[in-house]
Amino acid sequence: MAKITKGKFIVFEGIDGAGVETHGKLLTDHLRGKKIEVERVYYPDYEGPIGGMIHNYLHSRFDFSAEVQFLIYTADFVKDKEKINKWLKEGKIVISDRYFSSTMAYQSIQGFPLKKSLQLAEILELPKPDLIIYIDVSPDISMQRKFSEKNSLDRNESNERLLRTVRNFYKKLAKGNVLTKWAVVNGERPIEDVFEEIKTKLPFSLR
Repeated sequence: MAKITKGKFIVFEGIDGAGVETHGKLLTDHLRGKKIEVERVYYPDYEGPIGGMIHNYLHSRFDFSAEVQFLIYTADFVKDKEKINKWLKEGKIVISDRYFSSTMAYQSIQGFPLKKSLQLAEILELPKPDLIIYIDVSPDISMQRKFSEKNSLDRNESNERLLRTVRNFYKKLAKGNVLTKWAVVNGERPIEDVFEEIKTKLPFSLR
């Protein structure tokens, strides 16, 4: 993966309902309040053409093998690598709601080898995060939160067994600091408490 040293690239990860989007927004607002320039990206990028294909897969309009899933999700990241690198070179903080680390987790448990994922990330020169913040919640909490947001869940959100397996794989990735440095935060507490802990995981200049 490509390493840019001037800015900082921070990724939020977690299973559905973990609070990834919520805490990505809170951190963005926190940093902008400190007059720090921040850019934010979201994955899947449902507003783009690749995100539309992912949306259709998640809502069971298509079925794809783990290999095809990997290629589609990764294409969503590759399409943004030039603008992310540009922002980092400008010294900005880039915050991503999920990233390639999601693909490492979700597609690896479906049979796509983790080693191959990492090799392809290097070949494609994907921007390398400086920090991945994994917000940990149980599948029960995940499904409760998602049901409170909407009436129907996609194929991942509704699959408790998959959520449990992905959660365990995320913990494995975090323990090994696979790809980059990881920080694990308990996401089952009140939002304010979770965010206070997240700030302690940041580089000192961003707290």
